[in-house]
Amino acid sequence: MEQEAKIQILRDLIQIPTVNGNEGALSEYLVNLLDQHGIASQVTPLATDADRTNLIVEVGTGNTDQILGFTGHQDTVAVGDEAAWQYPPFAATVVGDKLYGRGAADMKSGLAAEVIALIELVESGTPLPGRIRLIITAGEEFGAPGAYQVAPELLTDLDALVVGEATDGDVTYAHSGSFNYRIVSKGKAAHSSVPTQGINAIQGLAHYMAQEAQLFTDLPVDDQLGKVQHSVTVIQGGEQINTIPDAATLFGNVRPTPAFDNQSVRDLIQQTIDTINRTTDYQLELQVIHDFYPVESVQQSWLVQTAVEIAQAAYPDRNIQAGIDNGATDASVFVQHQPDLPVIVLGPDKAGTSHQINEHTTISSFLTTIEIYKHLAEQFFATPK
Repeated sequence: MEQEAKIQILRDLIQIPTVNGNEGALSEYLVNLLDQHGIASQVTPLATDADRTNLIVEVGTGNTDQILGFTGHQDTVAVGDEAAWQYPPFAATVVGDKLYGRGAADMKSGLAAEVIALIELVESGTPLPGRIRLIITAGEEFGAPGAYQVAPELLTDLDALVVGEATDGDVTYAHSGSFNYRIVSKGKAAHSSVPTQGINAIQGLAHYMAQEAQLFTDLPVDDQLGKVQHSVTVIQGGEQINTIPDAATLFGNVRPTPAFDNQSVRDLIQQTIDTINRTTDYQLELQVIHDFYPVESVQQSWLVQTAVEIAQAAYPDRNIQAGIDNGATDASVFVQHQPDLPVIVLGPDKAGTSHQINEHTTISSFLTTIEIYKHLAEQFFATPK
């Protein structure tokens, strides 16, 4: 495929707005692109919204049981203040080596690189004695409904998984989970002139927050991911300045690790709430919104070390690192079906602009990532497992 054609594919993907939805339009584009190159694919609408779709692509002879997985998501976060963008967020503007647009880094460049790599592997006649399975999802940015709908049998037979999120060429071999929760506080309304006749639901949340600040202090520290990160991020409550609020809500996020996993996080928060409910007049309820697992591969494994070697050779001007991250990916859902699945995150440049105004990637890293994926697949099938 010519270089300009590859760049145009990425620009086309960015020009299809998929802000927390509309993945069906992007899937349709990819189906047509793959079909032009003789590659079949399967679209699966989400059970909750037919306009949101997953896409599964498989190539290879299947003569061996080796299966290398790639995955990427089609959705993006919101644009924010469009007037603050230097270039329109869906114009996919190219300026020198930079390509601007919402999703340019997170993660349409990685997704386009995965698709193009498969096309070029097939058309070059590269031996693929097993299979490469590309799992393209909807909704990764909020709740991962697409990842949860992927059939378990498409995950349990994978030998390795590459997540195409932008990493500036580095290799992430472990990332924390993400435990998003809501606490609903129920109180009793009263006039603010007689506050003792009511139960202030906001004060109930304040009581929890005072404990949350120290709740995760003395937990086990994971050898690779370190300490559990935590924060309270949203508080909602009260309707009128002279009325004691009878309802309030708090939202929080915790980043579990294998040393202190999701269930441990849930239990710790629940125990804290139970104590507050038992010892005060406040009544709090824990509600789990998202429950994404940590992902941790062995740094010295074949997958990690080979990916670093290939990426370093592709980027002679950089010092490629194998490292960790506190973010979460669709792999956080997938590993629930295969906890020991070797996973890496490896993709094009993001330069700290993911989810930001003026998000961009570089064309050079996008084209380089295509070659990295191809070389990784070639070595995967050439190496006895």
